[in-house]
Amino acid sequence: MRGAAVEPAPSRWGRLANSGLGVVPAAGSLVYTAQASDVYPRLAGCTVLVVCVVIAVRGYRLGVSCRDAELTVRGYLWTRTIPRGSITEITGFPAVRWTDSRGRGRWSPLWAFHTSSREPTRTTAAKAQSAEALRRWLRPRRPRPTRR
Repeated sequence: MRGAAVEPAPSRWGRLANSGLGVVPAAGSLVYTAQASDVYPRLAGCTVLVVCVVIAVRGYRLGVSCRDAELTVRGYLWTRTIPRGSITEITGFPAVRWTDSRGRGRWSPLWAFHTSSREPTRTTAAKAQSAEALRRWLRPRRPRPTRR
């Protein structure tokens, strides 16, 4: 796995469900904005609509990219790139525990692989496999024996 990029990602249905966190409120905001008659309620409705669209798009793109030297976590609000050497573990939540350049402990949740008791068993299993792929990527690789 080292050398090649690892990109565990949710299924298409999972991506749609993740984007629903922004789509559903966006629809409500759109209706509210259309019915508002004053400037400030319309401005507030438009602001909420923009935020909801951003969350919907980022929700669809939730995921993780693993390269040789870094892990990139795409979340609902921001994308964080973490140097591989700074990562201490992938927790059961799942989340990445890591240490920043100042030595402070940090925690970045992996929302794309968070499970719920109400989701299908197949989806939960796929998310667990993705989290395990991250753990395998993080493990130090044993050096190959050299041939003589």
